[in-house]
Amino acid sequence: MKLKGITAGTAVKDILTGIIIALVSIPISMGYAQVSGLPAEYGLYGSIFPILIFGLLSTSPQFIFGVDAAPAALVGAYLASAGIESGSDEAVEKVPMITLMVGLWLMVLYLCKAGRLVTYISDPVMGGFISGISTTIIFMQIPKVLGGTSGIGEIAELIKHIVITCRDDFNGVSLLLGAVSVAVLLISKKLFPKLPMSVFVMAGGALIGYTGFAGSHGVALLSEIDRGLPQWKLPDTDLSDLTGLLSTSLTIAVVIMAETLLASNSFANRNNYKINNDREILVYSLGNLAAGAVGCCPVNGSVSRTTMGEQYGGKTQLVSLTASAAMAFILLFFTGFIGYLPVPVLTAIVISALLGAVEFHLIKRLYRQDKRELFIFFGAFFGVLIFGTVFGVVIGVVLSFVSVIINTANPKRSFLGVIPGHEGFHSLERNTYAMPLKNAVIYRFSGNLYFANINIFISDIENSVSADTRCVVVDSGAVCSIDITAADKIASLERSLGRSGVKLYFASHIGSLNDRFRELGLGRMIEEGKCRRTIPAALFDAGIAPPYDISGDNTVTRQSGDPWRPEFEWAFGTVTDEELERYTEKLMEKLHPGTDTGTQLDSLINAGGMWKGISELDQEELIEHFIAHLHELSEKLGIDETALEEAIESRKLSIARKVMERDPNAFSAILEHSRRYEEGIRQNDPELYERLLEHRRSALEHLRRTDPDYSGLIESFYGNNELQ
Repeated sequence: MKLKGITAGTAVKDILTGIIIALVSIPISMGYAQVSGLPAEYGLYGSIFPILIFGLLSTSPQFIFGVDAAPAALVGAYLASAGIESGSDEAVEKVPMITLMVGLWLMVLYLCKAGRLVTYISDPVMGGFISGISTTIIFMQIPKVLGGTSGIGEIAELIKHIVITCRDDFNGVSLLLGAVSVAVLLISKKLFPKLPMSVFVMAGGALIGYTGFAGSHGVALLSEIDRGLPQWKLPDTDLSDLTGLLSTSLTIAVVIMAETLLASNSFANRNNYKINNDREILVYSLGNLAAGAVGCCPVNGSVSRTTMGEQYGGKTQLVSLTASAAMAFILLFFTGFIGYLPVPVLTAIVISALLGAVEFHLIKRLYRQDKRELFIFFGAFFGVLIFGTVFGVVIGVVLSFVSVIINTANPKRSFLGVIPGHEGFHSLERNTYAMPLKNAVIYRFSGNLYFANINIFISDIENSVSADTRCVVVDSGAVCSIDITAADKIASLERSLGRSGVKLYFASHIGSLNDRFRELGLGRMIEEGKCRRTIPAALFDAGIAPPYDISGDNTVTRQSGDPWRPEFEWAFGTVTDEELERYTEKLMEKLHPGTDTGTQLDSLINAGGMWKGISELDQEELIEHFIAHLHELSEKLGIDETALEEAIESRKLSIARKVMERDPNAFSAILEHSRRYEEGIRQNDPELYERLLEHRRSALEHLRRTDPDYSGLIESFYGNNELQ
């Protein structure tokens, strides 16, 4: 039981929230008891001991148990198919037996440790499921606002029931009371989120019922309830329809486990705590055994009441304990007021709570970030809405596994090359001016190799090989395992490449992959040195040693972009320009007057920001972005723009000199990038471009006079360009 950390303040909120939950549970529990085929008061009986057991034993600090929609609807459907009249003595005897069997099935699921299954269900499936359940219950409740009775079934049946209610039982006053109540609750939730407006709305509804206004206008009121606690007894043991009872109770048990675990884990993820799934299933079992003993229908976790508890600040299971005690108190002493409560007002409380449980925020996030996951969300959502709880979960889980298969069957992969002046091997797609090696293909595959993706692997390699290729090196650092289908096709590929004089290597993978190679008949590749610890070792074995010759043909498919951004481009890809501009603005915030400008620039570029130790090529690009903010920098530092331009040009040329001495190819890339970047300034902001030209001419002329060593470099960097 999670009652740790209770303070006077939290205890007061928990107790108040528990009382609110008990009051709100009156119409919910009574309504769903009737849906299950029981008299309304049995819903209140199921709102005492099962909730007490849950509050004492649950590992969830905030979830709330009780009589709810899905189990009640399934029981009601069974009674209808068995020809048992709702509310009859036979129903009163049969329903508790179903509840008892549900409790026993849940005990079996607990012993089988079925709680681990929830770990295979993704957040979009959880979100779609909860939103689908909430929407379904809202559609169930709408007819009660219109003047009719609660609906059952899936969305098609619910819409049909709403239409029939509008035609046969529509009550304008009932709709007005319900609509006003919903509006008041939703508006107060925005303006006064901590105010327990549900209590005030319920009190107002009771006053309307007490005055006779509701009754005189045909608005339905809750049924009157006799005082007293429920009697404990063993349910009827008539097993004449044992097959039907077993299948129905097992279905309900699975629904309770899936729905409540999904919902409670969703709340746990949102509020940063953990629950014990297997322990929860045990508690569900004990709660349903208790519900059967008092004659109630099956009970499960309530999304609407939990959402309401969260809204009013409930933090621990003291909420459930208080709700249980409050319901017992009401049954003992205050059942009289129940008969004055208007159904549409109480239904509005339920609907407003359920609207808060529909995960609109997750829909927005998935729409922005991952359309495939959004498709999975809606798969679970419409699955619940159209086919019911069980099928909704199945559809969502199936879609999740399909997504996993698609991702693993088409993993990220790229061809690698070298960037002059930089160590290692870099993606030709991600780094625009990385160059492939002459006579070698280096291929990175980011996933395990198995039957669903091996053909992509083979096709990529075969299409990359040209007449002058001497070796193919697979960067297998992300490959942890292969299956027998992949092993057979790799063996075939190696023989095919060998006939063309091309060697196939695997490099950089974990040692256990070599064990798998031997198990699947590829041990010969290891024996022949075709599995190497590093890519350079594989290249050296093929007769290709550093310094590597760069192929002039850089035609491997890649994204377009400006050249030579080794680290920033690797990090940000196609949005490098935007991210560099944001980073430059952050660095500028660190500049302050009173310190040597050159020292500040060096400090910021080299180590003053989040990106410490970046290469000269990245430093040069940052300097270009500083130049674009010359006027802003001048005002911030109180320095003349020409003097500031001279300080920036000095750092820029100093970096260019270092790069040119080490690698002329890299210097050419810097020069090309500088020209492209400033051409972009010229096209997008001609006025800024002309101002830069003016300051640069003065700055470069002064640098020639004060430091003649820069003259040749300036000529190499700018030549006869108009920027000089």
